[in-house]
Amino acid sequence: MAEDRLRHLKGRLAKDPELRCKYSDFMYDLQTKGYARKIPEDKISDSTGIVWYLPHHNIIHPKKPDKVRVVFDCIAKYRSESLNESVLQGPNLTNSLIGVLLRFRQEPVAVMADVEAMFHQVRVDPAHVSCLRFLWYLGGDIIKDPEEYQMLVHLFSGVWSPSCAAFALRKPAEDNVGKFDDDIIETVFRNFYVDDLLKSVKSSEDAVRIYTQTSKLLFHGGFHLTKWISNKRDVLEAILETELTKDLKNVDLETDNLPIERALGMQWNAENDKFVYNISIKDKPFTRRGVLSITSSIYDPLGFVSPLILRAKLILQNLCRKKLNWDEEIPAAELTEWRRWLTELPTIKQLSIDRCTKPEMFEDVAENELHHFSDASEVGYGAVSYLRQVEKKGKVYCSFVIGKSRLTPIKPVTIPRLELSAAAVAVKLEKLVKRELEIRVDKSYFWTDSTSVLKYIKNENKRFQTFVANKLAIIHDGTDPNQWFYVETASNPADDASRGLTAAQLIDSSRWIQGPEFLWKNDLVWKDNSPTVDDEISEDDPE
Repeated sequence: MAEDRLRHLKGRLAKDPELRCKYSDFMYDLQTKGYARKIPEDKISDSTGIVWYLPHHNIIHPKKPDKVRVVFDCIAKYRSESLNESVLQGPNLTNSLIGVLLRFRQEPVAVMADVEAMFHQVRVDPAHVSCLRFLWYLGGDIIKDPEEYQMLVHLFSGVWSPSCAAFALRKPAEDNVGKFDDDIIETVFRNFYVDDLLKSVKSSEDAVRIYTQTSKLLFHGGFHLTKWISNKRDVLEAILETELTKDLKNVDLETDNLPIERALGMQWNAENDKFVYNISIKDKPFTRRGVLSITSSIYDPLGFVSPLILRAKLILQNLCRKKLNWDEEIPAAELTEWRRWLTELPTIKQLSIDRCTKPEMFEDVAENELHHFSDASEVGYGAVSYLRQVEKKGKVYCSFVIGKSRLTPIKPVTIPRLELSAAAVAVKLEKLVKRELEIRVDKSYFWTDSTSVLKYIKNENKRFQTFVANKLAIIHDGTDPNQWFYVETASNPADDASRGLTAAQLIDSSRWIQGPEFLWKNDLVWKDNSPTVDDEISEDDPE
């Protein structure tokens, strides 16, 4: 199998001298850095361990067309077996991506860094390296017969690699508890997503300390933290130039603007410390497959533009409802709507969201509140969460935390049930945010414009059918009925999540990103306008 794949690769390399040169350089680099070696002649026939041969191929990142990376195919099968199916995956030690992003937004000073070739810094047990054999040409000369090599480190495509690499990354932190500050140890455990470090701190001094101590700590484990960037110039000046990200190498920190960097796939403008969107859409056919491809390509883990994406999902759902084939051209009505959506999509670059959920002038926060809004309509349902912070002097600041927008099922569901589903989503967001944020949450409030939901929640006597009972179980397990309040539809930002917004509406609307106006009032008194528990409610109580 490996020989056959190599013959096909040889044909490609023979036709493309530039690719052959870059491919050979990559393989040579693996050997010079000690990541791979040519198997000694006396070890080739060694049958004391398990032997497996991996095919390999190149991939080219669309944003890095000049760089070639060779990937070893761990899912390649021989006689219905593959290496990935034969190796245990190991425990999941990877932090939640959403959790790392939420913590990255907590404080005004942000830093990012990357572990250089993380998987390749972790050695494989010598007894197992024969599982990582591959064929290649000595000196990259494809005219010669292939030789046998083996990897000595973990592979990017190995199902086991993330667990092993994460374990190794945490090991120096575990071994040096007490020798480094507690927040440095916690940084290694909580602020890495695979090989990416994202951290926010209160001051530039703390950021410089994170840079020096975290780099020193991980050096004990053989890891090199590099590609540093920050939104503060005094922090960047304290970092060695060789350790800065590539886009900062030729930047004059006194006069030039800081670059836009990718923060776990999101675009972060370090100059103005905002998340931005610069979406470039590839040409795709006007088919159901093309609509799905473009819709899925918009990366939005925190839900900043989920109302906009909902409209595209609705078009896709209508195509599914009409049972259109994947490669069949979409009907005129949906085509007009789809073209309109594509035309307005580029304007989303005008949208920017503050990275930090707390302004710098907020020195002493007296109270942190989470406010969750939910809503449903005929086309969708969703929830959105905001962090409301009150300073000791009485200043109020409200920031978007996370939003979720979902389509209603194709099978009809009543609006009260959809409203209840949206309320359950709000409760799940509450658990997620409180689990991941590292700030004290003093109070949590839940808002809905559905009187049916409020009567469902406050009614503890009636027994409901399975669907309603399951949703109520989620709500009652995560909240107290006294936390639920009524809000008018005009002041409910979750209405945008349930109905969708155009790009222009999303940019112009302050309700979705900043929250409703009443959250910004410092003399706010919460008034429960919800129905009393004595109100009668039926299984599908009309609004």
